[in-house]
Amino acid sequence: MKRVYKNVVLIGMPGSGKTTLGKILAGELDKSFIDIDEYIEKQQECTISEIFKSGEEFFRDLESRAVAQVSKREDIVISTGGGVIKNKKNILNLSKKGLIIFIDRPLENIIGDLDINCRPLLKNNAGEIEKIFEYRYPVYRDCCDFSVKNVDTIENVVGNIIELITSIYGFI
Repeated sequence: MKRVYKNVVLIGMPGSGKTTLGKILAGELDKSFIDIDEYIEKQQECTISEIFKSGEEFFRDLESRAVAQVSKREDIVISTGGGVIKNKKNILNLSKKGLIIFIDRPLENIIGDLDINCRPLLKNNAGEIEKIFEYRYPVYRDCCDFSVKNVDTIENVVGNIIELITSIYGFI
């Protein structure tokens, strides 16, 4: 059965540019934009860091519920949290209507830009980002329909994503 893409889903490491790219991409494609972390924060009326105080497992459960809800919608660009890939059910839900694009940004660029104090899994140990990258990188590659390198200007990366979508699918 051929998949029908109604959404564009961006996955990748924290600091890879998913939210920034997603907002611009949504505007260019005339779609709504949803950042899963922001969606969770609005539902819970607190920050991701505050939610993590109840444990990562609690957060991941909220994340899976949010993904299930958002995945039912159409004509949206979705920016996921970096750990969304930790639950295969999330990727299954996102792929039902979404073209999954891995935003592939080199680790050294992420480290140079990332404020680890705002990242619950990183704030106690800056070296943790390297371990997370090693574990997650092959999972991102396995989960995506396509990957796009984020090593250029934001405008060029968005242009590359749009070119990829239109050249393969004509229109999404």
